[in-house]
Amino acid sequence: MSSTIDAPAGQRPPVPRAVLTARNGVAVVFALNGLAVASWFSRVPAVRQELDLTPSRLGLLLLCMSAGALVAMPTAGLVTQRLGPARTVAVSVVLVALGLTGAGLAAGLAGSAVGVAAGLAAFGFGSGLCDVAMNVEGAAVEKRLGRTILPRFHAAWSLGSVAGAGLGAGAARLGVPVGVHLPVLTVLVLAGTLLGARAFLAAPAEDTGGGAPTTRRRALLAAWREPRTLLLGLLVLVMAFTEGSANDWLAVAFVDGYGVDEAVGAAVFGVFVVGMTLGRTVGTVAIDRWGRVPVLFATIVMAAVGAALTVFAGSGALAVVGVALWGIGASLGFPIGMSAAADEEEKAPARVSVVAVIGYTAFLAGPPLLGFLGDHIGILSALGLVSLLLLPTLALVPVLRPPAAADSPTR
Repeated sequence: MSSTIDAPAGQRPPVPRAVLTARNGVAVVFALNGLAVASWFSRVPAVRQELDLTPSRLGLLLLCMSAGALVAMPTAGLVTQRLGPARTVAVSVVLVALGLTGAGLAAGLAGSAVGVAAGLAAFGFGSGLCDVAMNVEGAAVEKRLGRTILPRFHAAWSLGSVAGAGLGAGAARLGVPVGVHLPVLTVLVLAGTLLGARAFLAAPAEDTGGGAPTTRRRALLAAWREPRTLLLGLLVLVMAFTEGSANDWLAVAFVDGYGVDEAVGAAVFGVFVVGMTLGRTVGTVAIDRWGRVPVLFATIVMAAVGAALTVFAGSGALAVVGVALWGIGASLGFPIGMSAAADEEEKAPARVSVVAVIGYTAFLAGPPLLGFLGDHIGILSALGLVSLLLLPTLALVPVLRPPAAADSPTR
């Protein structure tokens, strides 16, 4: 399908109601996925206390969620092509609900690290499957709208994260047990996501019917041999590490490094996701005006400065300013990378799946790596690794240029 994203605004055809409805449904799915993920991360300090874990053991526990996602990613593109994004999201949210509820009950009621690990693995598997499906759907909606919107879907994810962080901070302040907070939250996520997925675009017959499995597998293998797709994956990997390290460790880093209590640590995490939300909301306008490459170059520099300030500020107040800059700077890398992988819609499921697999490696390696570093130099100091990885990543930014039209607004 040819995209209308490059057409002048006055020449774009009217947007069908089904596309607008799908846009709203995709936004709901993104937001509720963010709500679920942030709700978990905001209660990590409480889980650590319940299970009496060292940083390295906590890192290994967090690894289970990333491992579940990474297991899902290699076949997520094939599943999405076979079932269609809507049915894939429906299946995935059931796994998310079971996993998040299980992790909350295991931590808050049973005090079982093994139970939490199993719940996180299911939660991660469902989230990984959902991530590919909702990004494929979001890219399809973006093309039909004829303007950049995928970062705003990720902004919806961040808004959900803000809500999740806020609810987590409130639950921590009020002493609501993890075993009560997370299962109750899961009911909202499950019901809302199923409703949102019902609004998705109607899938083509070949995606939901018989379509040749061999052809789909060949398309996936071909995507693994494309240099641009692999470089996009590497770029997304670093940006995923930049975002994921904050998700995993910011609350704990402020508790340990700046001596704040658990509720303040959760609130600082909220500052990060507010920055992410702001960057993704304003970023769509910036991308349409200046293009992917200059915008991402500027935001990567901002993220590097913000992460360094967070670690080396010396005072909690100044470090929070760094957290805000870190959040804004980290906001666009993941959605822009996914959008670039989906530049050609017919190849989007395979390419998005490949980029997601490579990118989610950061979520797999990041928690234990920073946890082991934290055992030796403290979690706050370990986060200095983020800035060190971001600066050389600037060399990868030009790969975001689409294969076609040098004068595209996404150049």
